[in-house]
Amino acid sequence: MAEFGWPVRVYYEDTDSGGVVYHTNYLKYMERVRTEFLRARGFEQDELLHRYGIIFAVHSLTVDFLKPARFNDLLRVTARISEHGRASIVFAQAILRDTQNTVLCRAQVKVACLDSARFRPTPIPENILVEIADDG
Repeated sequence: MAEFGWPVRVYYEDTDSGGVVYHTNYLKYMERVRTEFLRARGFEQDELLHRYGIIFAVHSLTVDFLKPARFNDLLRVTARISEHGRASIVFAQAILRDTQNTVLCRAQVKVACLDSARFRPTPIPENILVEIADDG
């Protein structure tokens, strides 16, 4: 399936005292890209909540930190659906230093589709699944 990318600039607030991106900020960057991935396909997070009564929540993730991102780096954060089920999606994600295309971090992120009232797994509406997972 097609890869989606989004630029992220590293700000001073993202770094530790050594000027290196603090590890939890990589997860924030990946979260932003999953949101932009949905937005690019016509789905806003608040619309999913109000119209469909669903939210996507991280179920599990595996992260490999390969090289550090540093203050003022321009990064490209990517997301691609590597698999999906009726009520979950697995994203293959990466963070690259944009100038050299160097992979800094890789992750597999499984998100579950939850009924927003009960916080229980629920099937992803078919029209949404078709739009987000059928990139060919």
